[in-house]
Amino acid sequence: MISGTVAAPPSKSFMQRVVAAALLSDGMTEIANPSFCDDSLAALGIAQDLGAKIWKEGDRLKIKGGIKLVKRELNCGESGLCLRMFPALASLISEEIILTGRGTLFRRPVGMIEKPLQALGVQCESQAGYPPLRLKGPLRGGRATVDGSTTSQFLTGLLLALPCAEEDSVLEVENLKSKAYIDITLKVAGDFGISIFNEDYRKFYIKGRQKFQAREYRIEGDWSAAAFLLVAGAVGGNVTVGGLELDSCQGDRKILEALEACGAQLSIDSFPSDKTSSKTGKRNSAIIKVEKSTLKAFIFDATDCPDLFPPLAVLACACEGLTRIKGVNRLSHKESHRAKVLSEEFSKLGADISINGDWMEIRRSHLSSGIVDPHHDHRMAIAAAVAGIIADGKILIKDPACVSKSYPNFFDDFRKIGGKVDE
Repeated sequence: MISGTVAAPPSKSFMQRVVAAALLSDGMTEIANPSFCDDSLAALGIAQDLGAKIWKEGDRLKIKGGIKLVKRELNCGESGLCLRMFPALASLISEEIILTGRGTLFRRPVGMIEKPLQALGVQCESQAGYPPLRLKGPLRGGRATVDGSTTSQFLTGLLLALPCAEEDSVLEVENLKSKAYIDITLKVAGDFGISIFNEDYRKFYIKGRQKFQAREYRIEGDWSAAAFLLVAGAVGGNVTVGGLELDSCQGDRKILEALEACGAQLSIDSFPSDKTSSKTGKRNSAIIKVEKSTLKAFIFDATDCPDLFPPLAVLACACEGLTRIKGVNRLSHKESHRAKVLSEEFSKLGADISINGDWMEIRRSHLSSGIVDPHHDHRMAIAAAVAGIIADGKILIKDPACVSKSYPNFFDDFRKIGGKVDE
């Protein structure tokens, strides 16, 4: 029986952007509730290699900003955000720098980075559209066109770096996906004193020679990780998750819409946070409880929140009828080809999953025991663990340590809510 209370882990999406902003700031940034997942550690390592001084003090992290090249080769680990965000920041330095990584990162495309950086004054070259990426600044500013159809992560890097350039900049953005991630970027930039104006996310106006202002910052809870915990409650008993912001910029807060649509019992206690995470004042924090009930099929558009596909697939297996989830085209450039892996690996457990164009269709399925290969995809491994709640028998997960990319304490938290884990 699944039952328990757990706090959402800190958001790595916010953490990585705050680390970048702290690097660009003059002075000391103090981070409360920091994330130390693998992707966050990669961002911290790059910030140090670009000149930041970083140390822990109690349960907080301190970052003294200031760009000064320490190491020419920047290792992004397996973080797609680091690979695509930091080139623009590193280009503020007038020396040749190489961005590389390991494992699945070499399958993540970076070709969309080259022309915009070149238009803004940077020498930039990839390996036929993939890492490693070689570049040499300085990033002058100016005008550039950015293709946002594959990822918004490179735009995030430009929006954080161009305020520090000598010239004003105008970015024209085509086919932007995952606007919620740009909302996170704009929020973090604004919280650090940066002004950026945009016209319907299609054109961004950025004044040069702005100054990031170091500050205290609390990292909010991660809705992407919390989605798995909430689904665990919906299919297996009851789970209470704290530490989330109801008015968060994170697109994955839409998991609440999916849970409501399928008939899960939701209760939300909202209250002003006693911690300020932005200059605008206290945030609207919440404790969310989800209880198992009779679940029905639902239709959901995950185009702008593709990280919800794995928990939604588990949820759909427990829903009576045919569930349809839109946004499959957003899944080909994740840690794995996530639509293919979801379909193939969950089918081994008895899931009825099919791909129909941009839609994933899932019928109620009685899952059985089996072996799941997450293909080194952290969200697939977590989804397999949650699927174990409704499976008849044990699910063996290959490479369970890959969860450390985003949620290193997942299995500890899973045990707290009654999940059974044999290692």
